Amino acid sequence: MAGLLQTNAIVQVGLIVKDVEKTKQKWAAFLGVPVPPTIPAGDHAVTQTKYKGKSAPKASCLMAFFDAGPNMQLELIQPNGEKSTWQDFLDKKGEGIHHIAFHVNGMKKIIETCEEAGLKCIQQGNYGDASGEYAYLEGTKDFKCIIELLESYSK
Repeated sequence: MAGLLQTNAIVQVGLIVKDVEKTKQKWAAFLGVPVPPTIPAGDHAVTQTKYKGKSAPKASCLMAFFDAGPNMQLELIQPNGEKSTWQDFLDKKGEGIHHIAFHVNGMKKIIETCEEAGLKCIQQGNYGDASGEYAYLEGTKDFKCIIELLESYSK
């Protein structure tokens, strides 16, 4: 498959919210589904979050996930007030669509390819349960949102 990511399947849309508890109640009622649990981003010892190339041990968020089709999620993200792409978005733009995400294989190589094409990696880390990793690429100029790369590890 052609393209920088070697995929064209969008798997997630992420929204930045001020109050994940209130927003997830509204989404659950709207979708007619159970209210999902709120999940913390995880401990920095596991996540190893980097923001703008530097370790960001205080950057965190609360999340809630809705399955929105066979291979699609809606993610709600409430930043914790520390410097991160999540908090920057909330501070500059308010609540709204933060990213669209794609599953990739070979995260490091995909990031390099994307950076060669002009997309800068602005935040990355591991999933809170260490089952994979994510990277956010600054895509707002060309794509009008951040592009998230997700790579889940086989168990």
